Amino acid sequence: MGFTRVLGGIFSFALLHDPVQALSATIPLGQSVTLAWNQSTDPTVTGYNLYYGGASGTYTNMINAGNATNMTFPGLVGGTTYYFAATTYNSSGIQSPFSGEVSYTVPILPGVQFRVTPTRLFILTVTGPIGHTYNIQATQDFITWTVIGTVTVGASGSSSFTDTNAASFSRRFYRTQG
Repeated sequence: MGFTRVLGGIFSFALLHDPVQALSATIPLGQSVTLAWNQSTDPTVTGYNLYYGGASGTYTNMINAGNATNMTFPGLVGGTTYYFAATTYNSSGIQSPFSGEVSYTVPILPGVQFRVTPTRLFILTVTGPIGHTYNIQATQDFITWTVIGTVTVGASGSSSFTDTNAASFSRRFYRTQG
């Protein structure tokens, strides 16, 4: 079976209204991969089972795709490598040997976690590819964005920025760019 992968992901955007009280929120980074394969030419094949796991040749999960020729795997964790293989089965439930294996390493996509301290310090924690630099931008009107700082993602996959001027604004919105 020939597999083709199609990637999905989310680019995150963070904002906050009236940072007066203590607040913490996380913007989810749901990622997925879609695997597609050629339909079997064997007329006795009635469906496909897809197997995956965190180690080559060790498949800890199985999903029955029925007679579909693609499957999306949601909720994948950034930075993790997944290994996939498939089998066909017939109406008696007899399965073929595993297909060739494909692997997919989920990229670490940019994301923002934010919190406001009781003293109104606004702390953004930016995640993304190690070594990547992001501009932290702020606005009050969604028209004029000002770069208020930069962060470079460290070896942990994240870096923090504190907006010490947040208390000076009744409303402030944030985004990362990079």
